Amino acid sequence: MHIINLEYQPGSFRGGLELTNFDICRGLYRRGHSITLVYFKKGNLLRQYEEFCNNTIRINGYGIYWDKPVSSMYNFFNDIRRIPISKDSVVYGTRCHNSLFGSMITWLRGAPFVLHLRMPVSKTYGPQWAIGFKGVRRFIVVSNHIRLGWIKKGFEKEKIIVVHNGIDTNTFKPPRELSLVRKKWNIPEGTAVITYVGRLEEMKGIETLIKGFSLFLKNGVKVRLLIAGKHLASGEEYKMSLKRLTVNLGIEKYVDFLGHIANPAEVYQLSDVNVVPSIWQEPFSRVIIESMSCGVPVIASLTGGIPEALTGEFQNFLFEPGNEQELADKLNYFIRWRENDPKLGKRCREHIVRNFSQEKMIDGVERVLLTVTNRKRSAS
Repeated sequence: MHIINLEYQPGSFRGGLELTNFDICRGLYRRGHSITLVYFKKGNLLRQYEEFCNNTIRINGYGIYWDKPVSSMYNFFNDIRRIPISKDSVVYGTRCHNSLFGSMITWLRGAPFVLHLRMPVSKTYGPQWAIGFKGVRRFIVVSNHIRLGWIKKGFEKEKIIVVHNGIDTNTFKPPRELSLVRKKWNIPEGTAVITYVGRLEEMKGIETLIKGFSLFLKNGVKVRLLIAGKHLASGEEYKMSLKRLTVNLGIEKYVDFLGHIANPAEVYQLSDVNVVPSIWQEPFSRVIIESMSCGVPVIASLTGGIPEALTGEFQNFLFEPGNEQELADKLNYFIRWRENDPKLGKRCREHIVRNFSQEKMIDGVERVLLTVTNRKRSAS
């Protein structure tokens, strides 16, 4: 099977979407499929894509821009002609923004189109998206929550397949010696560690985490809060507002802002608890399964697709979005799990290995792609 992967910017700075797409494409290559990467902007994963892709093609854009209709339309259709097509080709899109481009490849050149949706349905979408959606043979979504939203929007439920995110459990694994990892990060002995890993954006609920942490500190626990993540280009003021909040609450000496961490596995490994405090409809949090694969429990908001990752006993780690007091109570209850329930970390990892491995995710995506090409896995 020849997979034409439509990517906006092959990089890791925006978070889980791009990383997951890279994992899927590399995994499909290792299973014997050929990959063509189509992209709009260069990113820091481009060189790694080039190591296994048959072709990497930079295009002028995924749509037609009405401020320059003639030139953008010429570029749009010229770029479509540049894409190599074979009888076993399938177009694999990763964003609504490239739906028109993907569908045009289907209509003009015959390769079926699968669109992998990792975001909630938009309340409104432009005419180019609306046209593009009509050419999609199958939609893949990352949670049942997202699937339900698209069905309510009027999309055919038979076309929408759920494939939960998965991660490489050999990369995200418990540390051999917790004390050595903490020593490397200058964590004093006897100090508990709470972490946040993700983009610094308002919808991520970081204010809730800081306020909840402030309430938790009143219990006298020796603890640090590490916030790892990068703000987007326009988010410097937001980052500064978070720092001001710690000062206003009088907790700045207990909170460290680490910036972007290229390899977050060690941050999870040194943690006692990781927190996902989102206040929006989080589609499905990659952070949750990364942290738990490292043997670290996650306290997270009861929103979006998050409850689909925290099932069984892990439902007890959910709290109401925006409720800093409930978050503080959860922190207080679970922070001493290493002493009170020392096998919890092992159960966290077993839950991820069983349900959210990278291989299971690639299986799901591969199955959908083969279905639209009318092929079986043994023929790929």
